[in-house]
Amino acid sequence: MEQKTKINTEDGKQELVITREFDLPLELLFKAYVEPDIVEQWMGTKVLKLESKKHGSYQFETTDPRGNKHGFNGVIHEFSPNRKIIRTFEMENTPFGVQLESLEFEKLTDDTSKLNMHIVYRSVALRDQMLQIGFAPGINMAHNRLQDIASKLK
Repeated sequence: MEQKTKINTEDGKQELVITREFDLPLELLFKAYVEPDIVEQWMGTKVLKLESKKHGSYQFETTDPRGNKHGFNGVIHEFSPNRKIIRTFEMENTPFGVQLESLEFEKLTDDTSKLNMHIVYRSVALRDQMLQIGFAPGINMAHNRLQDIASKLK
């Protein structure tokens, strides 16, 4: 089955470009990224903090099948409703370090929208390592859940 979330990489570059079209109005897609209760559902994580504003921050926590807790956090550097979020993202207690994420939300029609993500890693090796641990199928599954959950909010 083809993955709807597309990930583009270039050899020698420390970035990922991710695109996904959703059968959701732009406002609903954006809301799925900034409303804690919706984020928890599609990401499968607990939202400890989510300040959806410029200079805001966020903190998420997830529990793996063995009961171990894993934290994620970052700072929001730019916040333009229904248009753009630029933020850092860090997985605690991992070798990946902080990455920079730019999320741009685009209206295609009244009922469809597109998410364009640009993620920059500290090195090509860290980007490649992220891809090797299943990032691509994971983000595709998460986006499928986002589509399903947000569709019920229409």
